[in-house]
Amino acid sequence: MKVLYDGPVHVAYFQLYVMSGGTFASDPAESNQGQVNGLCGGALPGTLFLTTGLHTGHTHFTVELHDEQPPVDEQWEEIVEASFRPVEPEIALVEWAGEAVHHLDLPIGDYRVRYHATGMDAAAEADTVKDDDPPIDRYLLQFWPAAAQPDTIVKQTAEVAAYWHRAWKE
Repeated sequence: MKVLYDGPVHVAYFQLYVMSGGTFASDPAESNQGQVNGLCGGALPGTLFLTTGLHTGHTHFTVELHDEQPPVDEQWEEIVEASFRPVEPEIALVEWAGEAVHHLDLPIGDYRVRYHATGMDAAAEADTVKDDDPPIDRYLLQFWPAAAQPDTIVKQTAEVAAYWHRAWKE
């Protein structure tokens, strides 16, 4: 396992992204079209639209690359999976409006992505975290080589996660 990023990220409007080649996933409905999960939108080529519980502020985010599918860690409250294929070698975790770009050393290829979250309901209730406040929610994004397959909800406990799973189907 290789850690590609581990640190704070700033979110706004509940979102941040994985982008490749300058492609920008700005429309959550389009990014989640045809999916069952509403947290990790992978419907657009070369992008992931990642939804958080927090509306605005900083949270903690980790990105990992695995050689093979890692075991599911049930300690996380929310777990979803989607497929991802970068369209260009420039791949990054991108904060709202491109305010910060964290380059990811991720080779071109087909990947399965597992997106984990903890603290989404508490973060949604707080709405905003100021710079000097500790993060409320935290996230883990794992990549491993795998052929494309439909997305799935592995685990869902938070009300806000259930809301986002329904939001793009209406």
